[in-house]
Parts: sequence; C-alpha cells; structure tokens
Amino acid sequence: MTVRLDISDGLATITLERSSLNVETKVAFQEAVDGVSGARAVLVTAEGKNFCVGQDLAEHVEALQADPKTAMDTVGIHYNPLIRSLKNLDVPVVVAIPGACVGAGLGIALAGDVRVAGTGSSFATAFTGIGLASDSGLSYSLVESLGSSRAGALMLLGDKITAEQALDWGLVHRVVPDEEVRDAAAQIARRLATGPTEAYRHVKSLVRASASGLFDALDREARAQTALGQTVDHKAAVDAFLAKAKPVFQGH
Repeated sequence: MTVRLDISDGLATITLERSSLNVETKVAFQEAVDGVSGARAVLVTAEGKNFCVGQDLAEHVEALQADPKTAMDTVGIHYNPLIRSLKNLDVPVVVAIPGACVGAGLGIALAGDVRVAGTGSSFATAFTGIGLASDSGLSYSLVESLGSSRAGALMLLGDKITAEQALDWGLVHRVVPDEEVRDAAAQIARRLATGPTEAYRHVKSLVRASASGLFDALDREARAQTALGQTVDHKAAVDAFLAKAKPVFQGH
C-alpha cells in the first residue's frame, strides 16, 4: 500500500506512504481522492519525513529507455486527472506539508485550500534542473499564488525556498514546529469537517470559477512535457542526476 484513505466523523484523511510518485502511488492517490465522497473535509498528509518529492525518477528512466515519445504520458494519464480531481472537490482540502515539497508534490499541495508547513519544510519546482518545464498545474497555481515575477523565477531557477519564505509569500497559510505539522493540519481539517458544509461548497464553487484557467494550463503543460521529454538535455540531465553529477546542457 502506498496511499491510505481513512474516513471518520466526516473527515477523509489521505496519507502518502512514500514520498516519490510511481504509477502505483499515482493510481492509489487518484482512487483515494475518488473515494472521499460523503466526507465534509479532506486532509492530505504524508507519513514520511517529506511530503512529496515528485516523480519517481527511477521509474521515469525506465520509461525514457522504453520510448522517449511516450515517457511523459503519465502527465496526461495520472497527474492532470489527479490535480483536476483535487481541485474539483466541493469540500475543503487541508494539506499537511512535512519536509520537502517538490515538483508534482508542490502541484498537489497547491491544489488544496489550506496548507500547513513545518519550520523545516522546503519548496521547489525542480523541473528545469532535469531539462523539463512544469506540470501538475504549477504554471497556473504558482502564478496565481505568487504573481508572475516570483513564479517565473522559481520555475526558471528551480531555487528552494524555506517555510518562512513560503509563509511570507502566501504559498502556505501556517507554519508550525515540524513535530506539530500533522496535528495542526488535522485540527484545522476537523474544524472544517464540523463547519457549515453547504457554505463551504459555495465558497469552493466561487473560487473554482475564478481559477478556471488551471485546467487549460494542465493541457498546455502536458504538451510541453511531452516535447521536452524527448530532448537531449532532459536525458542527459536525468542520467547526471542519477549519477549524482552536475548536468551539462547542450541547449537542445
């Protein structure tokens, strides 16, 4: 089991049991999101030291070796439906973010409504470091959260930001000591699970209407990642990452 779903007293808790996303985990995550029907709030959390570091690169290397033309199909098959499903939930979604929140993990976190991080949490896009653009809705959700200047710099440079910066910039809503992040998020989620559910549904609907550009962004990202997944730079960067070496980009 890589993702666990528990529903109690109107609260659905989705727990990631591994920090990198392979096909098994992505499918299980989608099934968990599809299984929260009837809950009055959702908590997304992780049991390891990190929230989510994005795509399992070992699995991605296997896909590249099998066929670079289809290696990025997972964006359209798994990531896009997952982000759409999370964003379309009509009940509040709280995300507890321990440790690192990177790549698709950041996209997942931003698909929630309330984010709680630990003091030692960190955030990064990371895609350009391996010759890719963004997926999981980041080209929309980061701009929506941070503005085009900060979002563009984060996506281009791939720099890591701290929990303090994330709070200051509005990327997360609360920062607590690392050992309290799951309990603090669960407390908020339980509060929402006992709140005015119909009012929350309308709030979510109104916010979602203003964020309709996210779904167009998901489609654009899928096309970009498919093209970039076949580049020389991407393959070289992935090989360098696995070899713990610094990639040398040729520009194509």
